[in-house]
Amino acid sequence: MIRLFVGLGNPGPAYEGTRHNAGFWWIDALAARLGARLVPERAYQGLLARVDRPGAPAVWLLEPTTYMNRSGVSVAALARFFKIPPEQILVVHDELDLPPGQARLKRGGGSGGHNGIKDCQHMLGSPDFWRLRLGIGHPGDRAEVVDYVLRKPAPEQRDAIVQAIERTLDAAAPMLDGAMDQALARIHAKPPRPKPPRRDPARAGADSAAQPRADMRPPASPDDAADAAGAAGTMRIPR
Repeated sequence: MIRLFVGLGNPGPAYEGTRHNAGFWWIDALAARLGARLVPERAYQGLLARVDRPGAPAVWLLEPTTYMNRSGVSVAALARFFKIPPEQILVVHDELDLPPGQARLKRGGGSGGHNGIKDCQHMLGSPDFWRLRLGIGHPGDRAEVVDYVLRKPAPEQRDAIVQAIERTLDAAAPMLDGAMDQALARIHAKPPRPKPPRRDPARAGADSAAQPRADMRPPASPDDAADAAGAAGTMRIPR
């Protein structure tokens, strides 16, 4: 089960709507869904909310305010104090290698060059935590990545990211219950293909009636019959 949900980002109004803060957006949405309120917590250098569940351990929502590159300081401090192992931690972050609107869930692995993930691995002493990667797209040039992630997405890109957040929030319930296979299935499920529009039977019948039938040909004229007979008389039959 997941006991600590972490969203990565940078604090302050200047970064609020930037691509790099997609992890914060996800935690904000989860807090709203669970009826929790994030408040500053100096001991853990972040915004923190506690969610109590009957008959189950408390769940924590965390947005580190250490800036992205030192996110692990906040995550490790809380995890150590409440004895939460890496496999019970989910870190949500922006992902350059996925287009806006896509999301992927995995456990462990490398940092993929993401400094926030890299610091979490270092401070936790393990890469064995869960990550939810929210696609933000790639600028196409590595030299533009830093400016790209610190800029606000275009409206259509933001809409796609928000839709991915809403869709992946449905996986929070199985995560809380420890059903990570179900969470994976929900997040990685392909959206249903749109059904073709249904044809109006009355309109379809009218269209069929309006089309000429192949067997409704005008009667052949005498001249046509003579031409056909002549053509048959000159046809060569292969030996």
